[in-house]
Amino acid sequence: MLTIPKGWGRNCDGVSRRDFLQVGSLGLLGMQLSQIMALQDTAKAAAAPAPRFAGAQGFGAAKSVMVIFLQGGPSHIDIWDPKPDAPSNVRGEFKAIKTKVPGIQLSETMPKLGQSIDKCTLIRSMSYTPAGLFNHTAAIYQMLTGYAPDKVSPSGQLEPPSPIDFPTAGSWVSKFLPPTEPVLPFVEMPRPLQESNVIGKGGAAGFIGKEFDPYRLYQDPNKPIRLDDLALRKETPEARLQDRFELLKGINGSMKGLEKAVEAHAVDKYYEKAFDLVLSGKARDAFDLEKETSKTRDRYGRYTFGQGALMSRRLIEAGTRFVQLNWPSVANGNPETDAWDTHAANFGPLKNLHCPKLDQTLSALLEDMTDRGLLDETLVLAVGEFGRSPRLGVSTSGNTNSPDGRDHWPYCYTAMIAGAGIPGGRLYGESDDTASSPKDKPVHPNDLLSTVYYALGIDPGQEIHNHLNQPRTLVKGKPISDLWVG
Repeated sequence: MLTIPKGWGRNCDGVSRRDFLQVGSLGLLGMQLSQIMALQDTAKAAAAPAPRFAGAQGFGAAKSVMVIFLQGGPSHIDIWDPKPDAPSNVRGEFKAIKTKVPGIQLSETMPKLGQSIDKCTLIRSMSYTPAGLFNHTAAIYQMLTGYAPDKVSPSGQLEPPSPIDFPTAGSWVSKFLPPTEPVLPFVEMPRPLQESNVIGKGGAAGFIGKEFDPYRLYQDPNKPIRLDDLALRKETPEARLQDRFELLKGINGSMKGLEKAVEAHAVDKYYEKAFDLVLSGKARDAFDLEKETSKTRDRYGRYTFGQGALMSRRLIEAGTRFVQLNWPSVANGNPETDAWDTHAANFGPLKNLHCPKLDQTLSALLEDMTDRGLLDETLVLAVGEFGRSPRLGVSTSGNTNSPDGRDHWPYCYTAMIAGAGIPGGRLYGESDDTASSPKDKPVHPNDLLSTVYYALGIDPGQEIHNHLNQPRTLVKGKPISDLWVG
């Protein structure tokens, strides 16, 4: 359903949502099409390659990014970085297995990824020391914005999202690199980032404005989804609206009211682009998994995470710049119902629930994107906000842990990175004998985020201004440029 505003107005947050072109319920999702399309003009200067990186290996190698955010903190030692020679209270119950690449071992929980390991690099030296309490939300905020949170309540929970928060990575990418196709620039699915009652912290555009927020598809991709906000009314034939100039002149029949609204409010070129987004159908089609074969859907896995990864691939293929696929469970959820937060039980949930899904989906995604040529120009990153404690049953964050449970551990963990010219089948960095700390090449979350910007041709050290107009750098980190060295 298309609606045109009846009047202009502003409030303390800027232009009121009802003052924008809305397509169905899109405004309710926190996104205005006309604002998003305005990015295509305002971002040209900001998107120019930074002279200090121009010509550097890997700089600008990616056209798009897919972040698979494993909120909850998966256990690195039980998935990516097994330690078969460590004491039993460290190595745990799982055995290490060989992979397709000699010298790289994974946990027995990841046999399929082991056969696709030649397509990715494992960064086994992720590490940072938190300031104060290191709860999930604080770590998520830092990972995705590049800045530590300002305020933590006595319980360890952050304050709710605020308009003065630092923007999440996808929002900066939307600002600097709007897509060249009539597609959504930044999509987040299938649920928000969440710890307890703190929802969405680190997942919004913050002080750069709501127009750079993600398109939030908070639906289960494994079930039929509704896209009323990206569709025309059934009684309006799409063929009648193909030419935006004709649309702006006015359309007869049931759309005569639109002509009057256009004339009255002088809909500008950004509105034209918004109509482009809806009328092209490209954004809407990218969400349509019915266009995939049953074999492909089975390959990814018929569950929320698997179908979410397939939908993410379709969005990237359509031209979306930044897709964030969140693990579909709250950060501190019950491990028996699909959460990575394994204080109470570690081995059973990993073996029977989480890892089979992660293993099948990641391997299918890497193979499929390689076969389609998408991995050449797409950076794929899979990471959580931290790892889990190497020693079983100990408390490292004030939480209570069962004898076979693992607590939060930001001091050493693993990230998987692939694509955009990064050679696969390699390890970057190494953890010590108990996976407790990096042995060499430590990588701070800010370095990883800098690498994402770097791969897209965005200078991570460029000056930006916060809500008080104070100068800041986009992120205080150093790109891991030697990931691209063969």
